[in-house]
Amino acid sequence: MNEVSNEFLNRVSSLIEEAKKNVKTAVNIAMVYTYFEIGRMIIEEEQNGDNRAEYGKYIIKNLSSFLTEHYGKGYSVDNLKLIRRFYTIYKTNSIGETVFPQFKNYPATVTGRKFYLSWSHYLKLMRITNIEERHFYEIESVKNDWSLSELKRQYDSSLYERLALSKNKDEVMLLSQKGQIIEKPADAIKDPYVLEFLQLPELPVYSEIELENKII
Repeated sequence: MNEVSNEFLNRVSSLIEEAKKNVKTAVNIAMVYTYFEIGRMIIEEEQNGDNRAEYGKYIIKNLSSFLTEHYGKGYSVDNLKLIRRFYTIYKTNSIGETVFPQFKNYPATVTGRKFYLSWSHYLKLMRITNIEERHFYEIESVKNDWSLSELKRQYDSSLYERLALSKNKDEVMLLSQKGQIIEKPADAIKDPYVLEFLQLPELPVYSEIELENKII
């Protein structure tokens, strides 16, 4: 009896793994869009009340009880407050659709906003109060397919601040619009990821000779 080749088995396995990844991505994206719309609906319903602060508490408490009864865990009062906050933060702060043309077929919310990351990513991003910095980490997470742990690692290593120190004001503004852009080979060498890997200090300015000497 002939044995099936490992190459064949691996190709089938890869197909299944890719399908599982796609399903996971689809579920995560659907969750984020759903939470955004729930947040929008909570805000709009709050605006219908006379005493908005008190009515807001009433809405979230009652909505939590209703959703928990019908759909189980995930809709506690605290979670609904996070969902409400998610909408208030992201209803207008778009990172720009031209950055990710490969996601042009993604759906858009009623406000025109598109989302590309998991809910866990956005929970981390929402804690970043600086809008430009938040945009930067969101862009880099999508461009580089960062996992949540990688996003946390890069944030904890102050990647945005380290990049900002080595760029002028115009370039820092571009960080929040397009992320980190590598245009020349020298830019790649000055990349904080590369410097980190080579264990070189980050300086505002590196001459090419200095870089070559330190790398050698």
